[in-house]
Amino acid sequence: VQLVESGGGSVQAGGSLRLACKISGYSYSRYCMGWFRQAPGKKREGIASIDNDGKTTYAASVRGRFTISKDKADYILFLQMNSLEPDDAAMYYCAVGASGAYCYDLAPAFYYWGQGTQVNVSS
Repeated sequence: VQLVESGGGSVQAGGSLRLACKISGYSYSRYCMGWFRQAPGKKREGIASIDNDGKTTYAASVRGRFTISKDKADYILFLQMNSLEPDDAAMYYCAVGASGAYCYDLAPAFYYWGQGTQVNVSS
């Protein structure tokens, strides 16, 4: 299984970015996909997840600003980030794993992870 993120970069506060995660080699029909982020000196934070039925969960810190989605074939996971703030600056990771309660708790219990893409937000 391979996950490759793209779309990170540098933006000014208030700007937008769209992250993508190409997933290959994962073929289970029931799953959870998620986005996490980690800033220097901070714990990895779960920010959004989506299950095979399309149910989404968001952390309070991003709800209303970020949108998680996936393509119909389930091979690409997206994270649309609007109204970015300096506190959103971090390395962003995508992840995929079997379906389970952890998906809706945004817990970092996913089995497969990408290498991350950096997001910088200047004030």
